[in-house]
Amino acid sequence: MLLCLLGVGASAQDKSTGGLKGKVRVETGTPSGVAVLVRQGDREVAQGVTDKKGEFVVSRLTPGRYAVTFKKPGLNIGTIEDVEVKAGKTRSIGDNLVLGIDEGSIAFIRGSVFNQNGLSAPNVKIELARVLDDGTTKKIDGRVSNETGSFVFRLMPELGKYRVTAKANGGEPVIKDVEIDGAAVYRVALSVNIPAK
Repeated sequence: MLLCLLGVGASAQDKSTGGLKGKVRVETGTPSGVAVLVRQGDREVAQGVTDKKGEFVVSRLTPGRYAVTFKKPGLNIGTIEDVEVKAGKTRSIGDNLVLGIDEGSIAFIRGSVFNQNGLSAPNVKIELARVLDDGTTKKIDGRVSNETGSFVFRLMPELGKYRVTAKANGGEPVIKDVEIDGAAVYRVALSVNIPAK
């Protein structure tokens, strides 16, 4: 049903109804799959969903004033109030809406890297990969530990196993697997052997 609503553009609109269109941007991730809920008062009257570009169209709205809410798991909810729809017109609400990360609904992998002497190890390359069902891995992200040896990855809280790999220059990689089972902070400590220069 959502795809039908999205696919119905201004061409299918009759002269007695109007529509809404716009573009949603996201702070991180893809703008596709954001639910677009159109309300009058407390009553939901129509729905749509954004495409891979974050664009949406909701048609066949009776003329009047509406509120539009945008929702996607892991992102803050966005709302635009008091949008007027006129008969025979598709009203653009623009592309100024940016949905930020909902910190309470994502998983964090926070880690610290230490050298062989137990001291913080800055500038160590850290890679994050998802461990697939067949045991292979798919790289997701990478970064370098900061001046205190710390790093953080932010993820959608999808159940699964993730692999954190620390690679110090010239040293053997150190691997730690982390099981993600919901929105929470997962902590890892990695000890790397940094060869003497």
